[in-house]
Amino acid sequence: MNIIYRVGIVVLLSSAIFACGGKTGNQGDVAFNQGAYDEAVEEYSKDLKYNPKNVVLLYNRGRAHEEQGQLDSALADFEAALQIDPNNFQVLLAISNFHYTQNNYEKAMLFASRAEEISGAPAAASFMKGRAMHQLGYTEDALKAYGNAIQLDKNYAPAYFNRGMLKLALKRKRSACEDFQLAKSLEYGAAEEAILKYCK
Repeated sequence: MNIIYRVGIVVLLSSAIFACGGKTGNQGDVAFNQGAYDEAVEEYSKDLKYNPKNVVLLYNRGRAHEEQGQLDSALADFEAALQIDPNNFQVLLAISNFHYTQNNYEKAMLFASRAEEISGAPAAASFMKGRAMHQLGYTEDALKAYGNAIQLDKNYAPAYFNRGMLKLALKRKRSACEDFQLAKSLEYGAAEEAILKYCK
């Protein structure tokens, strides 16, 4: 379970790099990228006074709150951003990940599913839907979701790894080990450990 949690954080961090690095070059972004999350929150809050409906600023401040463990504040910012832009898959995935880390897998699945339906949604949407279904015991649907993530991005190592773990639980060892090998070829750290443990 630890590995799956870390994958969610990696997904979110990659989203943060995209959001916090680009669209609104300001002091909040600089502070965030330096790991000064408290300062980032202050800077984003200053900017939001003049532009309260800026989805990127709300999302980025939410991410800064999240990095500090201020989860209620993070969720409030994500939800405010979603009210302004209900079809922002990045915000939907942030909310999905929040619920996943709180073990609220039904809500995690719901928000990831909404993100997945949006045109141009990344492989992460299908992956996050799959891992929530995985936790809920919807094994065949989870396998399909992981497969969809891989179809969208052949280099999406976490999807191979998680699909392998699910196949292993379903007693499909050979196929699971193939997925672990694919994840390893994409330099996914946990894959080598899984191969050593399960694929001898």
